[in-house]
Amino acid sequence: MTLSDAVAHLSPHRWARANRLLIRKALAEFAHERLITPEEDGEQYVVRSDDGLTSYRFTAARRALDHWQVDAESITRHRDGSELPLAALDFFIELQKSLGLGDDILPVYLEEISSTLSGTCYKLTKPHVTAAELARGDFQAIETGMTEGHPCFVANNGRLGFGIHEYLSYAPETASPVRLVWLAAHRSRAAFTAGVGIEYESFLREELGAETVERFHGVLREQDLDPADYLLIPVHPWQWWNKLSVTFAAEVARRHLVCLGEGDDEYLAQQSIRTFFNRTSPEKHYVKTALSVINMGFMRGLSAAYMEATPAINDWLAQLIEGDPVLRSTGLSIIRERAAVGYRHLEYEQATDRYSPYRKMLAALWRESPVPSLREGEQLATMASLVHVDHQGASVAGALIEQSGLAPTEWLRRYLQAYFTPLLHSFYAYDLVFMPHGENVILVLKDGVVQRAIYKDIAEEIAVMDPDAVLPPTVERLRVEVPEDKKLLSIFTDVFDCFFRFLAANLATEGILEEDDFWRTVADVTRAYQASKPELADKFKQYDMFAPEFALSCLNRLQLRNNEQMVDLSDPSGALQLVGTLRNPIADL
Repeated sequence: MTLSDAVAHLSPHRWARANRLLIRKALAEFAHERLITPEEDGEQYVVRSDDGLTSYRFTAARRALDHWQVDAESITRHRDGSELPLAALDFFIELQKSLGLGDDILPVYLEEISSTLSGTCYKLTKPHVTAAELARGDFQAIETGMTEGHPCFVANNGRLGFGIHEYLSYAPETASPVRLVWLAAHRSRAAFTAGVGIEYESFLREELGAETVERFHGVLREQDLDPADYLLIPVHPWQWWNKLSVTFAAEVARRHLVCLGEGDDEYLAQQSIRTFFNRTSPEKHYVKTALSVINMGFMRGLSAAYMEATPAINDWLAQLIEGDPVLRSTGLSIIRERAAVGYRHLEYEQATDRYSPYRKMLAALWRESPVPSLREGEQLATMASLVHVDHQGASVAGALIEQSGLAPTEWLRRYLQAYFTPLLHSFYAYDLVFMPHGENVILVLKDGVVQRAIYKDIAEEIAVMDPDAVLPPTVERLRVEVPEDKKLLSIFTDVFDCFFRFLAANLATEGILEEDDFWRTVADVTRAYQASKPELADKFKQYDMFAPEFALSCLNRLQLRNNEQMVDLSDPSGALQLVGTLRNPIADL
């Protein structure tokens, strides 16, 4: 690749398109989060800059949950009676005070916006794939075909740390095959933990193949090192080149860490950028790696200390699901994080607290692949794909409904029974909550119909909100203290506001399903679940799914305030940015 080839996607017309799309999203989501208040002016809305001299005009449909569906083609920018081109970087500078962007955050946020725009330009170079084609595509074609990223966050592809060559090599949308780098880590500083029935030697041989393990052991023996003294750790190539080879130089020099080379299998980066699907052998485990890149409000590291309890937490949850008749009846499963390995840099640990990025530079976990669980005629799709909209404005959810031949409300009901009923039951029966956004759920489909849901990203994302719950010692870290009035936000915010809001709006825009019919179906499924569990009536009353309103929890406000660590991990609920309320769309249904 030549120097100029690396930026060939950055053409004037693609840049203009990317800026228009990003400003559309910014207007919509910032209006939703009440950072800006568009004024009505005839059939248009107007948003003014902090100094009042620049205005943005657009048309929009207003939908349930205060959702702004802004028409991208309608947006114009004006100053001093002249129309100006749309420029996202100018937009954030013009509205800096309205958006609460501090002087120290602003330039870094602009860098994330620039990276997000560049990523959009790259996606615009790809051949158009219709929603209908994607809906029939294979698992990884769907995964790498996603164009929007997180539906709420405006700066959602920051990936600060990636250069253009690394973007082209490691971003999920480029679908570039990746070989992981393997290190040997001295057992005095590394730990391997695994779920029931997994033993280190045999597990590694299954994942790597006996020949590769022997080759890696040979590298150690050539340096007069004993393979029995080391554990093998898979590493993101970026992490090796940019962090470990420099920041962990002492460990390499003292042979606490030894670089063994690349593995043989080819992997594909997933939407979460640091998790890899094994393309060579799809039935093998995903590998999740530490990646010291800032993306969407966090450094994407992995904590060695957290890894130690990960397999036990996954085993506990798998057992809970297996033993619960309601969860079993929905077909819910998880893909367990079966094994984990972490390396502790003792000097950085002495110098930092447990939340420091310096403690999250070298760890990995292995997560089950969903591929072996498929039955005849079934296919997999990330749930994020349901809200994916193609270049013609068609959504994958709409394409699946058409493919299924079912009435839209019946298709939706089956999806909700698979995805939403388990969330309700986990909350009411166990005070157990997930982080069930589109990227954390895999749907099993057959002829376009959702058969069941698979939850993933378990150990770092689930929590038990009951202070009196009896938990095994290895699972104790799941217990969190959440104020009573914020507990149900785990469903109202994470499911209603951050996912159903977009799904309902897309289906209504396409004329497939009216919003009222969408939310009435959600209400029906909720009532059907509650009717099936009369013994939980007091909990249903205490945490009322049909309450008239709920607090508006704002995600972009978190990132605009601190783009390197949106949430204090020691007090996640205390970090929420709550601004007013939203009317509950199922309250009167």
